[in-house]
Amino acid sequence: MSSRPPLPPFTAETAAQKARGAEDAWNTREPERVALAYTEDSRWRNRAEFINGRAEIVAFLQRKWARELDYRLIKEVWAFTSHRIAVRFAYEWHDDSGSWFRSFGNENWEFDERGLMRKRHASINDMPITEAQRKYRWPLGRRPDDHPGLSDLGL
Repeated sequence: MSSRPPLPPFTAETAAQKARGAEDAWNTREPERVALAYTEDSRWRNRAEFINGRAEIVAFLQRKWARELDYRLIKEVWAFTSHRIAVRFAYEWHDDSGSWFRSFGNENWEFDERGLMRKRHASINDMPITEAQRKYRWPLGRRPDDHPGLSDLGL
């Protein structure tokens, strides 16, 4: 059985590390890599969609990133307990017609003792933006360490 540090119980520092690790993984837009952070039987609610297990997670992410192009994400810890973390996030993307969006949301995460996420509940709203309103302009991939976070950007 593999583990995914940092492990619960979380502190402010390790909760922030967990959130940044998730952000970094999602910014790869590699479904198989992202899915490894979740238990084999992980349960998700993403908007109105219910997803169960890694195979469904991979399929969901493949559909997501085929539709949400040039995806860039920032996550920030909102609250945490011993084995749960709540984050808020915003990501920017465009569709195949070139229309840009900023999607805002909150996620509630629950982890097992190995640091794998067993539950993820996401509530997300999409807001159309113009290309000029974009705030995330780093090259695709990991957000640079010196790039402002959500609070710094006023999001």
